[in-house]
Amino acid sequence: MALSGFFSRLKEGLSRSTQKLSTSITAVFTKRKLDDEALEELEELLIAADLGPRAAAKVIASFRRTRFGKEVTDEEIKSTLAEEITKILAPVAQPLVIDPAHAPHVVLMVGVNGTGKTTTIGKLSQFYRDQGLRPMLVAGDTFRAAAVEQLQIWGDRTGAPVVSGKQDGDAAGLAYGALERAKREGIDVLLVDTAGRLHNKTALMDELAKIIRVIRKLDPTAPHATVLTLDATTGQNAINQVQVFRDLVKVDGLIVTKLDGSARGGIVVALAEEFGMPVHAVGVGEKVGDLRPFVAAEFAAGLVGANDPAA
Repeated sequence: MALSGFFSRLKEGLSRSTQKLSTSITAVFTKRKLDDEALEELEELLIAADLGPRAAAKVIASFRRTRFGKEVTDEEIKSTLAEEITKILAPVAQPLVIDPAHAPHVVLMVGVNGTGKTTTIGKLSQFYRDQGLRPMLVAGDTFRAAAVEQLQIWGDRTGAPVVSGKQDGDAAGLAYGALERAKREGIDVLLVDTAGRLHNKTALMDELAKIIRVIRKLDPTAPHATVLTLDATTGQNAINQVQVFRDLVKVDGLIVTKLDGSARGGIVVALAEEFGMPVHAVGVGEKVGDLRPFVAAEFAAGLVGANDPAA
């Protein structure tokens, strides 16, 4: 899918978020002076669109410096808003790069159940296959039979070997065996699924710590990336999930899924402002090509209903 084609898909996927924000902006700013009252209303709209108070305050401060007292249209507000949001997002828009020096590059995928973690692994597998790399998948969520079956389907679909074990088996031992095999077979990227049972944080922390400890017996530098998958439909709860998982493991970056099912696309801006952590990719649908590297200007334009910045 060409990037311009993906912008159309992104815009379509963000349509619920865009409609919520765009309609409100049009209602408030059909040719109006940008005074204190107007800025206050705009700030409330941004917070309601899940950008979070910190990002909203930063955007409003910029509007106050550059546009205060001027008469503005809704289209001017949208284009300026897209520029301001791009400034917040640009530093975190970093792709998940596979380092050939590691062979395999081990990616530990974490996140609560239901965030689309297993599906994301399948889509990443295809993404890396398309780049000419050889992925291998590890069904490390041994507690959920459905997760193992789902990963097997993705493995068949993307031509990637899947390493799985017994139901309720030892995830760390499984990951160790998979890494041994991956080294033997010249695999480029090892994508390790993990359980996401947050109701017992101690057990989850112990399991994740054990996986990391055990695979480091084979490769002291592994995992080379620990990626947290977040579901956009949970809105501000995604902030809590980042905080919880950062307490459990060293999280290197984020992937935000299910933007097409949510009016809460602004949460990506809130996450960028709150944590400054790399956002590697966003998901806007079920198809393999609907998970794409995160591009700040495209996302910002799609979110507020502005034109394609690349056009």
